[in-house]
Amino acid sequence: MWTVPKPKYGPEVCAEGQISVNIGGVRLVLFGDVLSRFPESRLAELLTCSKKNYKGISSLCDDFDPNRKEFYFDRDPDAFRCILDVYYFDEIHIKNGICPICFIKEMEFWKIDPHVLDECCKSYLSEKEEELKEISSKVTVILEDLEVERCVTRGQKCQRFFWLLMEKPGSSLAARVIAIASFLSVLISAVVMCVGTIPELQVTDAEGKLVEHPTLDAIETACMAWFSAEYVLRLSSAPNKLHFAFSIMNMIDFMAIIPFYVVLTLTYLGTASMMELANVQQAIQALRIMRIARIFKLARHSAGLQTLTYALKKSLKELGLLLMYMGVGIFVFSSLAYTMEQSHPETLFRSIPHSFWWAIITMTTVGYGDIYPKTTLGKCNAAVSFLCGVIAIALPIHPIINNFVIFYNKQQVLEIAAKRKVELMEKKSSPEMKRRKSEEQDTIKSDTE
Repeated sequence: MWTVPKPKYGPEVCAEGQISVNIGGVRLVLFGDVLSRFPESRLAELLTCSKKNYKGISSLCDDFDPNRKEFYFDRDPDAFRCILDVYYFDEIHIKNGICPICFIKEMEFWKIDPHVLDECCKSYLSEKEEELKEISSKVTVILEDLEVERCVTRGQKCQRFFWLLMEKPGSSLAARVIAIASFLSVLISAVVMCVGTIPELQVTDAEGKLVEHPTLDAIETACMAWFSAEYVLRLSSAPNKLHFAFSIMNMIDFMAIIPFYVVLTLTYLGTASMMELANVQQAIQALRIMRIARIFKLARHSAGLQTLTYALKKSLKELGLLLMYMGVGIFVFSSLAYTMEQSHPETLFRSIPHSFWWAIITMTTVGYGDIYPKTTLGKCNAAVSFLCGVIAIALPIHPIINNFVIFYNKQQVLEIAAKRKVELMEKKSSPEMKRRKSEEQDTIKSDTE
């Protein structure tokens, strides 16, 4: 229901207290009482502006026809229809097909406060602003990769060369080969760590203990030498070494390297009495187990793993609900199982905390069979817990997959948009560069003459 008069479309002549505007070829007659609701807006200023004050009128509109008393604006008429809503409903909704960033500029032109945007449009606008920031950051990275000429000294050029070589696989063929070699080194190191635990492939040392085969140990050492050299080169060539050192992926790289050198130090520099201590041996074993952190290095070379990590991060709410639901179910069903199984003389449920393990493996559909109900009520409780566990696990799968697909497609679009923006910037700058070069050549010729 309209509580105030609607704007008139068409060739009607505006009466007293009305103004006629032409927005991109669309003519409207607006009522002064409606426009006065926002006195600081551009349309309200036109209403109060004198028809004889051509200087003031020209500062508010693109053109003015005094015979028809019509103000002309070279603006988007679809966006203006949305702008008009604020005079009637005190809020604005951005219609589909209108760029929210351009619409904000339209609101600034018409002098409308951005706070009148509805909450749904504000969230949509913030999402688009984040996308623009991501595009801007990607453009900055691409331009930094292209503008090697900015490096003045030989040291800066060398640092830039090694940074592109170690961090940007798409910059050159050598960088792509190094990225593949790094990826294969991670896989080989992981395979060697697994194969080294096979008793048939181990050898006996002087004390009669099984240790890794010397060949596997040599491969392990070669991989660690590669990882160390790679990390040192990346750190030394990083533009911001502090940011590099405290990055998550680089911290994983460091944690994957340091246990090798700690074990090496304790093994070859430690005294015999020191190595006989049980705590030292346990520490060495724990550091060897930390070698599994190397598998996370694969995430640096895989966009899919990075996308999956982001999808899980965006789905923390769903995962939290899953854990809460599973926690409540485990507590309820383990308590019921303990109570129902107490009537059986050979019950396997000794306490409620001991029953937690049964509830976990039942609701997650694992079912090791080491603990199970023996009474009829206990079996019915197990069936219900199994069904609840299946439902609980299945619920967050769709949001996680949806977040994964959305982020992956978004990254592809942002990559294309960033590359297109760089191409446009290069096309715009190429005539400017040619003009500067021609001016420099002209100045050189004039100087020689």
